[in-house]
Amino acid sequence: MNQSLGLIKMMASISIPMSTKNPTSHLQNPNLLKLMRLTSPSLPIGGYSYSQGLEFAISSGWVHDTSTASDWIQGLLTNSLINLDLPVLKKIYEAWRESDTDRVRYWNNFLSANRDAFELQEEDRQLGKALARLLVDLDLEEAKPFLNPPYGGFLTLYTLAVVRWDISLNDAAHGFLWMWAENKVLCAMKLIPLGQTDGQKILSAVIETISRVINQGLDLSDEDIGYTAPGQGIASVLHETQYTRLFRS
Repeated sequence: MNQSLGLIKMMASISIPMSTKNPTSHLQNPNLLKLMRLTSPSLPIGGYSYSQGLEFAISSGWVHDTSTASDWIQGLLTNSLINLDLPVLKKIYEAWRESDTDRVRYWNNFLSANRDAFELQEEDRQLGKALARLLVDLDLEEAKPFLNPPYGGFLTLYTLAVVRWDISLNDAAHGFLWMWAENKVLCAMKLIPLGQTDGQKILSAVIETISRVINQGLDLSDEDIGYTAPGQGIASVLHETQYTRLFRS
C-alpha cells in the first residue's frame, strides 16, 4: 500500500514538457466558428418561425412526402435563391467592405422589392431587426441604425456580420444557403411530417446542389438579378389568410 502511494506521488511530481510548437497551430480557421454561430438554428432571431409558403404548399398537397419536399427546397435553391438572394449577398458584401452605406441601402431595398408577398417582406424586416439587436449586443455598432425604421433585411445584417468578422464571401454564401435549406427541412419535418432520416436525405441532396450552383449565383450579372419563384409567392400570399397555421405570417 505504501509502495503504491509512493508511486502515485512520484508520478504526480513528474513535469511533462509542453510542446514548443505553436499552441494555436490547429486553429486553421477560427472565423469558421463565427460563421457556424451565425448560421446556427439556435441563433436567437426567430428564424424557425417562418416557412416561406411551405406550410400552405403542404396543406394544399403540393408537398406531401420526402420527394416533393426535396423538389420544393431544391427548386427554390436552383431557381430563386441563386438568381436573387445570392447575387444580392455579393453586392451587399462588397458594399460593406467599402463602407458604402448608400449602396447597402440600395441593394437592401432592391431585395425587399423582389419579395412578392407581404409575409416574405415582413419576415425579412423582423429577422433583420432581431439580428441587428443581437449584433449591437455583440458590440457591432454599425448595426445600430437598423434598430429603427427603415429596418434592414436579414441578408443585409447577416452580410455586415460576415464582413466585419473577416469571413470570406464564398464561405458566407455557403453558410447562408445551408442555413436557409436546413430551416426549410425542419419545417417539412414538422408539417408533413418527416422522420429525421428523411430530413438528412434531403440535406444530403442539398449539399450537392449548393456545391454545384453557388458560383452561378455569385457570378450573375446585375441585369439578370431578380425573383423567379412565382409559385412560392402565391403560396406565401395564401398563407397569410390560412385558417390554421404553425408558422408566422
